[in-house]
Amino acid sequence: MKLQLERNTLLPLLQQLVSIVERKQTDALLANIRLEATAEQAVYLTSSDMEVELVAKLNGVVEKPGITTLPARKWLDICRNLPDQSTLEIFLEGNRAQLRCGRGRFALATLEADEFPEVELSSEVETVVLPQDELRGVIERSHFSMASQDVRYALNGLLIELTGRGIRAVATDGHRLALAEGVGEIEVTQPRQVIVPRKGVHELLRILGTDSTPLQLQLDSNHIRVEVGDVRITSKLIDGLYPDYYHVLPEKNEKHLTLAREALRQAVSRVAILSNEKSRGVRFQLRPHLLSIGSHNYEQEEAEEELEVDYSGEEVEIGFNANYLLDALGAMETEHVVISLNDSKSSGLFRPEGDERTRYVIMPMQI
Repeated sequence: MKLQLERNTLLPLLQQLVSIVERKQTDALLANIRLEATAEQAVYLTSSDMEVELVAKLNGVVEKPGITTLPARKWLDICRNLPDQSTLEIFLEGNRAQLRCGRGRFALATLEADEFPEVELSSEVETVVLPQDELRGVIERSHFSMASQDVRYALNGLLIELTGRGIRAVATDGHRLALAEGVGEIEVTQPRQVIVPRKGVHELLRILGTDSTPLQLQLDSNHIRVEVGDVRITSKLIDGLYPDYYHVLPEKNEKHLTLAREALRQAVSRVAILSNEKSRGVRFQLRPHLLSIGSHNYEQEEAEEELEVDYSGEEVEIGFNANYLLDALGAMETEHVVISLNDSKSSGLFRPEGDERTRYVIMPMQI
């Protein structure tokens, strides 16, 4: 194998590929990136951790086709430190890859590519076409509510629903829930509901852009695959049943208020400084025309902020986790937020003003 690659084209792809590679590997091969150079002057780079696979295609000058694997992080570090606009030459000598750039030379140990894992989708694949900003949007507005290392394994991923009406993403850790829906209709043979694991979700966000370029989303019984430009990601799905999240959405909250989202976010951020470090609880005390936000901790320290609000109903006092509030408020883009409450023991519903497609449910807590 012998080929030449442009450093400025290779570097961003290596950075994406290395994000898949775990630092501690039981299989040394998974610490490598698979490199395949073809006679058609195409070069394919693949990284995998057995759960998520990332494949990137780039053009190069291929003098001699071949296939091998190179140490992922060492290759990235070398490429990162090469001069801008330089060309990297790669060729094999025995079980070593020689990398040359100008007067620099690097010899890297290689491993045979024969055993490198490759993901093949089954013959029964559902293919859906949708704008990439739609997919990115629903993931961005919901993924932060996923659980982490929960014994209820399904909660450690993001639920993605595909129906003729569009796409929906749902995440919950049992204490909060985020639901985000797309705006456009899509063509599906039948409604689908899949659970994408945490790592697959984060890698999707890395490659998805913010424009409306159509992309293909493929699903089989065990995988989700998305291709954006010259990068393709395939992730295993979580095998399990997701909770019936519709039962969590509050329907009887009758106390509604609208206020400036950024003012609320800043107030919660400041008050949370003196909240209990473990519970991170803040108190909402709502009365006509005024919302008081307070906190205290074991050192008897206290904080309180008051915001004028458009509200004329009954008084209510309720506690929330400050981090959950800040996550939800930070994911919104509207100027105002609408809050719906019932009593101190019922979940609060938060949504961007004028946006019925995005909802955040936060369970109350004792302050």
